[in-house]
Amino acid sequence: MSVNKAILIGHLGKDPELKYLANGRAVATFSLATNENWTDKSGQKQTKTTWHNLVAWGKQAEVINEYCRKGKQLYIEGRIENRSWDKDDGSKGYISEVVVQNFQFLGSRDDSQASTESTGQPQPASNPPGPSDAGDDDDLPF
Repeated sequence: MSVNKAILIGHLGKDPELKYLANGRAVATFSLATNENWTDKSGQKQTKTTWHNLVAWGKQAEVINEYCRKGKQLYIEGRIENRSWDKDDGSKGYISEVVVQNFQFLGSRDDSQASTESTGQPQPASNPPGPSDAGDDDDLPF
């Protein structure tokens, strides 16, 4: 048995980039920042930011592109994929990215005009399932 599941809650680092493939399928790429906060031995609060590369396809890509801007908070469920390509200089490029399977807008309604699930259809705002349902929140990185 194997599992490839990523669950992230974070903020967009920049506006999504939407492109259409030759077959007309939409693809959006964007970055999401997650933060880990802790207090060090000297009592100073510390924060570590981790950046995640994300890709969304089809209707999801179009909805994310329409409603999400830099700084918008999102809940993301997806799978991790690694891919490579040949760069112009002949070397290989590598990237790990989360392929979005489901998402939920978070934050106030002022931050977005609608809330959505993977169907891309507007939904009423709700709390996403996730780590807050798991019990002890002291070990969570956000």
